[in-house]
Amino acid sequence: MLGIIIGLVLLMYLAYRGMSIIWIAPICALIVAGSGGLELLPAYSETYMGGLVGFAKAWFPAFLLGAIFGKVMDESGAARSVAYYMTKLIGTKYAIAAVVAACGILTYGGVSLFVVVFAIYPLAVALFREANISRKLIPGAIALGSFTFTMTALPGTPQIQNLIPMTYFGTTPVAAPIMGVAGALVMFGVGLLWLSYRQRKLTAAGEVFTELEKKVDEINASKLPNPFLSAIPLILVIGVLNLFTKELPAAQQVIPPLVIGIIAAIALNFKRLPKLIETINAGAAGSVLAILNTSAAVGFGAVVRAVPGFETLTSMVLAIPGNPLISLSAAVNVLAGATGSASGGMGIALAALGEKYMQLAASTGIPPEAFHRVASLSSGGLDTLPHNGAVLTLLAVTAMTHKDSYKDIFMVGTAIPILSVIVAIVLASIGLV
Repeated sequence: MLGIIIGLVLLMYLAYRGMSIIWIAPICALIVAGSGGLELLPAYSETYMGGLVGFAKAWFPAFLLGAIFGKVMDESGAARSVAYYMTKLIGTKYAIAAVVAACGILTYGGVSLFVVVFAIYPLAVALFREANISRKLIPGAIALGSFTFTMTALPGTPQIQNLIPMTYFGTTPVAAPIMGVAGALVMFGVGLLWLSYRQRKLTAAGEVFTELEKKVDEINASKLPNPFLSAIPLILVIGVLNLFTKELPAAQQVIPPLVIGIIAAIALNFKRLPKLIETINAGAAGSVLAILNTSAAVGFGAVVRAVPGFETLTSMVLAIPGNPLISLSAAVNVLAGATGSASGGMGIALAALGEKYMQLAASTGIPPEAFHRVASLSSGGLDTLPHNGAVLTLLAVTAMTHKDSYKDIFMVGTAIPILSVIVAIVLASIGLV
């Protein structure tokens, strides 16, 4: 047990210090293995690599196709066109809500949150400039639309955080729709209330929009593709995923929708992709780092599961009083915080404890769908601590610092999502799944 705790704490500390989980995960795993009495080389070559390769084998196509889809939508201007249309439709009066909605539509349509950050930022600057709202709130608005309800809560979302639990619980992307919609409403509604409160407070203090030294380029709407045609690939991804792939194994369900989405995006924007091969190459290259990060975390979880102290750890986690959904939420949240990754933390937790929770689903009468939704929602809580890669990227792109904007990111990306998990567990406890 002590070795497991030391390994987890070290993993969290090194990740917080900015070190890549790709190389720190095996080191921390070997600490766990050595303290647990396992032979180090077999623990690495068989147990750790078995977990890493097993996850990569199952999920690499989803990461690869998702990254290519996002890159094609980005390079063609289709993602920005949809976002621009949404922001204009909602208008400057509701600038924050417009940014959140535009981010939400893109991420729910399968576009990577990293792509969304780059696509939305110029639009957000234009809206906030016109509405005279402090730029400090841009990261919070983008985080609310990209890192929260469309990533973990809304039934049917093709984001990986909603798909991974399917492997462990035998569920579908629309698992626990009542819990999911309720969680999404909490994140969206309370998140907007928080950002509106912060806007009023900053404005009252005299903090309004200020221009960067290097002004962000204006959006030339005439050069963007048709927003309705641009939305077709997004609609196809959602529709095919939720209507036509239920008979496939969990990790394969997202493959046909993304292939169709990529083909549609290329066909509709072929003339806008003069360097199509380079675009696809860039998307494919970007997927490798993402899948390796999550697979490395899953490999760490495989070693934790192999040491004798794991039984003690399991007993401690499952002994958390009350509904077993509470202990699942705690485990996923802590591990997502430790790794700075929603998918990585959930991967460790479910690789180690997924089978136990599936047994609990059978013995307690709680539907597996409830465990799926709680695992997904919980992955989007403590993952957005200051060392999270998406948080660092968001702040870098928006030219903000942790001091400027992390308070808002924490509220909309950590505190309020944890509140949504509580709401979901309460609903599950009264049979509303």
